[in-house]
Amino acid sequence: MQTAERTEPKFVEELIIERAKYSYARLPMLEVVFDRFALSLSQVLKTYLGAMTDVELESVDYLSCADAVDGLPDPALNAVTEAEGWAGPLAVVIEPSLLFAVIEITFGGRTVPGAERNTRSFTAIEKRIGESLCEVTLDDLARAFAKVAPTEFAISHLETNPRALLLGPPTSACVRAVMRIETEGRSGRMMFVLPNASFEPVNHVLGQAFTGGQLGGDTGWRNKMTGMLGHTSVTLTALMGETQVPLRDVLGWTKGTVLDFGMQENDPVTLTCAEMPVARAEVGKRKNGRVALKLSEKLYTDDEELAQHVLDR
Repeated sequence: MQTAERTEPKFVEELIIERAKYSYARLPMLEVVFDRFALSLSQVLKTYLGAMTDVELESVDYLSCADAVDGLPDPALNAVTEAEGWAGPLAVVIEPSLLFAVIEITFGGRTVPGAERNTRSFTAIEKRIGESLCEVTLDDLARAFAKVAPTEFAISHLETNPRALLLGPPTSACVRAVMRIETEGRSGRMMFVLPNASFEPVNHVLGQAFTGGQLGGDTGWRNKMTGMLGHTSVTLTALMGETQVPLRDVLGWTKGTVLDFGMQENDPVTLTCAEMPVARAEVGKRKNGRVALKLSEKLYTDDEELAQHVLDR
């Protein structure tokens, strides 16, 4: 018992130190960016490949650079990428299974069932197709970052051996995002390795808590809804005038009672939409004898506020 009492505190201290070495602060905003990025990438790859594509964000891990690189598949196509305004490189990694699936679909091999392949290096054509896939992906990633930390990504060179990646000091903090991509019955993973030292200039933004709302990503539905609202019919009401009348007077109304609104012939009227004032107008007549209104003043300042008010009604 005495021996156990002497060794147990030492074991606890070593465990605390060991865990502290691999404890890194989470980056909530970065996780949201990759979550939205996964949604938009599905549509981008569907257009790029001409095939139904599903993208799932498997995980966002916080670990050391050494562990992140050690966990990468070998061989794999590694695109070392520079980000404008950032302090260092990052890497986009494509598993062989995903690369070969893209090649088969690109060259019309949809009917060929997927099969196991022997480990080998990549040909020049395979590297070029993989680089093109990375470029399309990075363009969409830049759009996902646009409302958080705007940047542009450019591939500097390709590597096939993960041990050749020099992204940062081995013990420095790193983020690894893993995405699973499925298309035409084939699947593979794409990984993003982002050393904390590389995005240090925007770390204060990526570390903020996300409280909800609109954030980059897929704006297709928003744009479509905006376009449809522009062709939506709404009812406009011309409000000639208003007055307050005591209830006892209203109860005394009879047929032929005249109400005095105190209006003059040239007084403007107010146009309302869903009970919200939108404009003032002057009353006139057209040549065909119909009453017409000439707009003279706009009463709202925010187009989106008006549209939202109409939808709420």
